[in-house]
Amino acid sequence: MLLMSDREKEIASSEITPRATFEAFQMNRRSLMAGLGAVGFAAAMGKQARAEQKIDGLVTTPYAVPDRDTTPEAKAKSYNNFYEFGEDKGDPAKNAYKLKTYPWDVKVEGLVAKPRTFQFGELFHLRPMESRVYRFRCVEAWSMVIPWDGYSLSELIKVVEPLPKAKFVQFISDENSSQEILPSGISWPYTEGLRMDEAMNPLTLLTFGSYGQTLANQQGAPVRVIVPWKYGFKSAKSIVKIKFVEKMPPTTWNELASDEYGFYSNVNPTVDHPRWSQAHERLLNTNSVFPKVVPTLMFNGYQDQVASMYAGMDLKKNY
Repeated sequence: MLLMSDREKEIASSEITPRATFEAFQMNRRSLMAGLGAVGFAAAMGKQARAEQKIDGLVTTPYAVPDRDTTPEAKAKSYNNFYEFGEDKGDPAKNAYKLKTYPWDVKVEGLVAKPRTFQFGELFHLRPMESRVYRFRCVEAWSMVIPWDGYSLSELIKVVEPLPKAKFVQFISDENSSQEILPSGISWPYTEGLRMDEAMNPLTLLTFGSYGQTLANQQGAPVRVIVPWKYGFKSAKSIVKIKFVEKMPPTTWNELASDEYGFYSNVNPTVDHPRWSQAHERLLNTNSVFPKVVPTLMFNGYQDQVASMYAGMDLKKNY
C-alpha cells in the first residue's frame, strides 16, 4: 500500500518529476558519478547537462605569466569566441546552454596502433590535472591570461601509440553544438589540426577546466585543447574526435579564408591580418573599460619553448 501524507497531497502535479525523466536519471546516475569522479556529482536535470564543478588536486606548473595579471574569471567566461553559438563576444555565454555535455565520448582514430573511444570520465582521469597560467591571444588583437586546467595532450597521444606515418593530428568538434545560430559561410563540424611535433609539445594542453573549475559551456566544455603560442582559434573546443593522419588536414578557418587564416597560425607580430595589424594587442586582464595596449610577443611569449620546431621555415609564408 502506498501511503501519502497530507503535505504530499498538496504538491502540484507540475512539481512532480515525470516518470520517464526519473527512470532515465536512475539509469545514468552510476555512470555519471563514475565519469565525474573527483569533480563530484552534478544532477543532469536542467538545461545544461553538467554544471561547472571544482577540480580537486590541481598542481600549478611553472608556465605562469609574471609580467601580466590574470584576467578576471567573470570576463574570461563572458567574452568568448564560439561561433556555433553566435558571432558577438557575449553570445556564447548566453546561448551555450544548448550544448549537451553528458554523456560525452571522444573517439581517437586514424593512424594509431590503439584506436579507442574514451568516455569523458576515462579521459578526465587519464593523467593528474595541472593548472597552467597561459597567455591566450586572439587574432582580433586582444589577449587574456587564464589559468587553464588539464594535462599535456602528449599523454593521451602516447596511450594510443601513433604509427610512423602519422604526421598530423586533426580535432573535430561537436557537430550538434551548432543549433540554429550559424555565421554565413562556415560549415560544421568545426575542425582544427596540428603537426605531430606541435601536438606533442608539452605546452599543448588537453584542457578540462579553468580557474580550478570544469570548463563552462561557452569555453568549449567538456574538453578542448589549448595551444598557447598560436592564435586562439587553433585551440579546438568541445572535441568529439581526434584523428591521426598522414597529410595536413583541412581546418575550418583555413578553408573559409586561406588568405587570412593559415594552417600554422603562430602568433607573429610581423605578419598582419589582411584587415588589421597584429603588432599590438589589447590586454583584457582587468575590469577596466580602457584596456592597456602592448606590443605583441613572438610566439605569444613562448619563443624559447617552441621556436625550434619552425627552424628554417618561412614564418611569413607559413603563417
